[in-house]
Amino acid sequence: MNVVQPIRDQDKINKMYEHLRSRSERDFMIFLLGICVGLRISDLLRLKKEDLYKPHITIIEKKTKKTKRFKIPGYIKKYVVPFADQLNDGDFIFKSRQGKNKPICRSTAYKILNDAAKACHLQEIGTHTLRKTFGYHHYKVNHDVAILQELFNHSKPEITLRYIGITQDQIDRSVDKVKLI
Repeated sequence: MNVVQPIRDQDKINKMYEHLRSRSERDFMIFLLGICVGLRISDLLRLKKEDLYKPHITIIEKKTKKTKRFKIPGYIKKYVVPFADQLNDGDFIFKSRQGKNKPICRSTAYKILNDAAKACHLQEIGTHTLRKTFGYHHYKVNHDVAILQELFNHSKPEITLRYIGITQDQIDRSVDKVKLI
């Protein structure tokens, strides 16, 4: 399994945003919700139309089986609500084009994101990139690892910092400081 990194550069986020927005509303919405709410892809894909209208959404995480409550930030509601309005009641947000009201599978989400990343000249992208990108930028804005640790259900702050790439950033900066010739 390849290790993916967060998208640290806002310009690269904007490129992905524009590329996916021009391709497909559904594909754009995967990216938008993924980087703005920080859910694992397995939980994101199980969301339904009705969830997009709630101020807070409560789910049982597929991986941990823990209850998680989260909100869709207000600044993306201008995209989310019109998208939801186009869906039928009970529809999965990321409805598969095959079969009756089933969400797309994880591998389809990966392909969507990976194809967009290639078009935008990004590397080390996967479905988990969305969650890590949310975490990285949340930390950079709030500088509060404890809140992020709670959001991600991590047991230690060190795990959260390593997970979102902060530890790697620190290592990279320390290596750049050492000049031997």
